[in-house]
Amino acid sequence: MRLFRKVRKKLLLSGKIKNYLLYALGEILLIVIGVLIAWKINDLNELRKNRIVELKIYQSLNEELNSNLVLLDASIASYTENTKIIENTINIIMDELPSTLTEEEKRSVVYVNYKPTKLHYGAINSVNTTNKFEFIESDMLKDLIAAYPNELDSFQSQETKIENIIVNRLQPAIEKYVSLIDMLTKREFKINCLDSFSTESNYTQLLKSREYQNSLVDRLLQTEIQLTNAISLRDKTQTIAYQLSKELKN
Repeated sequence: MRLFRKVRKKLLLSGKIKNYLLYALGEILLIVIGVLIAWKINDLNELRKNRIVELKIYQSLNEELNSNLVLLDASIASYTENTKIIENTINIIMDELPSTLTEEEKRSVVYVNYKPTKLHYGAINSVNTTNKFEFIESDMLKDLIAAYPNELDSFQSQETKIENIIVNRLQPAIEKYVSLIDMLTKREFKINCLDSFSTESNYTQLLKSREYQNSLVDRLLQTEIQLTNAISLRDKTQTIAYQLSKELKN
């Protein structure tokens, strides 16, 4: 800078105004170029930092979605099995009721096993509710990630609906006619002890019960809906996971 001032002073004293103006213009251009280079370097550093944050977000989302894919695969298998068991019981009701049921048929009639699918949503919610969303460059990913929480809410809502049918309607209807001890396998107790405490169960009356039939049919319908939901959600989860994998490889 001292050198520039000396040159400016020398040109000004020489009276060569034209040369002085050209020099001043050149000096201004050098300053502008220097500022632009510094700005570009700073911009590149910001882009690099943003890309690092973006990749961390993608990695977190990818791990969560892959975990959900495993859970959804298990759920689809479970819903399919539940549907078959319920349909078998409905077939027993629709046909002429036998005087006695086989042990397998009894297990089908009192089948209330249900384990709700608890999908992970921490990373996806974190992205949608914080400034992390701004670091995502892909518009397609933004749209998919923004819509995903609603899909999860719909899925969990249906899970709750099925659970309520089982706990609040189906199970009480079964307990009205079937002894709880009779519902347990004999290997859980000494046989003699089980026989002494077990009260007689009336499976025929249970199958004829309107509350049992209605709750059973309702469970079947809601399970079929949830099976469709699970397949659809799995496809959408797979799509997001695939897009994330592509971004991580770039």
